[in-house]
Amino acid sequence: MNIKNEILTILMEECAETSIECSKVIRFNIDNTERLEKELGDVLMMIKLLSENNIVTMENIEAAARQKREKLKTWSKIPL
Repeated sequence: MNIKNEILTILMEECAETSIECSKVIRFNIDNTERLEKELGDVLMMIKLLSENNIVTMENIEAAARQKREKLKTWSKIPL
């Protein structure tokens, strides 16, 4: 497996684990978010590795994040 595919595969796994932790916080009304933070840190590391290996750029990711924030202003009740 090449580097790109390995990073992407691990990122997929970490995203799945993050999804599970989000579900547990909601289902069990968990106030301690330590496990969620750990999984989010794992996802963040994989995003950084994608950038460091020139697979994506942080500039494009940040631009996409800004666009998402604008959409959320319209379509969610999250205070932004």
